[in-house]
Amino acid sequence: MIDCKTIHKNKRILVGVTGGIAAYKSPDLVRRLMERGADVRVVMTDAAKEFIAPLTLQAVSGHPVFQHALDAEAESGMGHIELARWAEMIVVAPATANFMAKAAHGEADDLLSTLVLASEADLVIAPAMNQQMWQHQATRENIEVLQGRGITIIGPGEGDQACGETGLGRMTEPEDIAQQLLGDGIPQLLAGKTVLVTAGPTWEAIDPVRGITNRSSGKMGFAVADAAKDFGATVVIVCGPVSICAPVGIEKIDVQSAKQMQEAVMGQIDDCDIFIGVAAVADYRPVKVADQKIKKDNDEMVITLVKTPDILSAVAKSEPKLFTVGFAAETENLIENSRKKLKAKNVDMIVANDVSGQESAFGNDSNAVTIIHKQGEVIGEIILERTDKYRLAIQIIEHICKQYLKNQKSKNEGKDQSKNP
Repeated sequence: MIDCKTIHKNKRILVGVTGGIAAYKSPDLVRRLMERGADVRVVMTDAAKEFIAPLTLQAVSGHPVFQHALDAEAESGMGHIELARWAEMIVVAPATANFMAKAAHGEADDLLSTLVLASEADLVIAPAMNQQMWQHQATRENIEVLQGRGITIIGPGEGDQACGETGLGRMTEPEDIAQQLLGDGIPQLLAGKTVLVTAGPTWEAIDPVRGITNRSSGKMGFAVADAAKDFGATVVIVCGPVSICAPVGIEKIDVQSAKQMQEAVMGQIDDCDIFIGVAAVADYRPVKVADQKIKKDNDEMVITLVKTPDILSAVAKSEPKLFTVGFAAETENLIENSRKKLKAKNVDMIVANDVSGQESAFGNDSNAVTIIHKQGEVIGEIILERTDKYRLAIQIIEHICKQYLKNQKSKNEGKDQSKNP
């Protein structure tokens, strides 16, 4: 079970790279921090560029690398003071003896040392140097000064060094640094899989101005899509009218009506492995849509409605059958009604939402749900306590992964038995 307290979505971390041979480990550190949900920027000293190219760290982080304290182009974007304010944590890895001396004595003669002085962010230092430099009295005194200020020192480790000597001074491995700072990463259980998610409401027009819709902000659907991506999946999200931008790396298909959503979904399912229907699809639409705005001439208006397409049921009947998950919004008899929906629509899992009361899912940034799932003829329930929607989505996707992988294993075993009766 993933400890969601260790998921640091969008935690802003500035990685500083100084001039040592261990700089070759810095791209791996950036990657491992990002795997845990962090938003990472990189600053390099001039000496660091002698060991590794800025382009490498730009490619890994997805952002330009900051290199100079006085850079007109950078100042017009995110200048050094903005960068200092942006960071929630500064991690210097590798940190040379020279950098540690400057940090201990408050020197600010380059961008990285300036940022350390200008920022209120937590500072973490991962030293890397020759074992004799690490043991030198000056270095020991600088470490005492830094630790006395509450600065975290990670490592160094002991072993063979690039200079040919052996001893303390090796930079701690990137995975160990990331784990110590942010906890365990999200397992890439959906790598190579494609997940299709629906989100938001649909809008069924009455006339060019008015329409029928369901209450939905789309927050939960986008959180589920984001979590699926963080588990390694390729993600497509089909969403009704919402004001949320798709997370980076997720394909977004915008629709209005239930019919448009169904068409978009059915056009994608052949390439998908898992379908998660989070959208609050309107159950009915007007039989006739007026070409012009209907005037408010009468005290009453009669509108004849007809059912909209049942997208979840249609996907559950698809061949080859996808692993299908639906969301149920209920104001009463939450578990009973959700169990009925699980059976009636023949889906693999239902995420049951209680939408009654002030703490309902509607419009809130947090939620609590009950997962109703089936394995063969056995139906089980899993209660997920209230938390923010991204962390809740992480837990939902984790349970989907477990159930999906069980189903895949059962299918494969069934195929093997049919081949070898």
